[in-house]
Amino acid sequence: MTTAVERQGAFVFKGGPVTLLGPEIKVGDTAPNFTVVGGDLSPVTLDDSKGTVRIISVIPSIDTGVCDAQTRRFNEEAAGLEGVTVLTVSVDLPFAQNRWCGAAGIDKVKTVSDHKDLSFGTAYGVAIKEFRLLSRAVFVIDANDKVVHAEYVAAAGEHPNYEAAIAAAKAAK
Repeated sequence: MTTAVERQGAFVFKGGPVTLLGPEIKVGDTAPNFTVVGGDLSPVTLDDSKGTVRIISVIPSIDTGVCDAQTRRFNEEAAGLEGVTVLTVSVDLPFAQNRWCGAAGIDKVKTVSDHKDLSFGTAYGVAIKEFRLLSRAVFVIDANDKVVHAEYVAAAGEHPNYEAAIAAAKAAK
């Protein structure tokens, strides 16, 4: 697993700094396309939701406390965001994501897996080199594929700024 860009110490995981693979995406950038795996094992790309505002919530693993809370929060917020697509991306297998969503009653957020080739993780600079997981981040992409909000959370145990992401999605509609 190699990429041209390595950002050493860009995220804290398990109490220490880790290296993130890929570029740091910034507001104003054109959102990179990616291919991840949906719950039915079909490919999912950014282009699949073209023409809508997208919130992409990135988590290390659906089976941890903060990731659970982050996914539940965006699911609640998504209920009031007509015309906004909300994706949660992790490297959890689609089977685990489906099981968790069913048990948690998650029905507004679409969980997708980057386990296959870290296409999303390396395109958005959130792939953790040392653990082959994704760091915590939130991106909001407008209907024209421009990034209107990008937050790389500093450490695995911290929450993103939900209000800022929701406000950016509402402003982009």
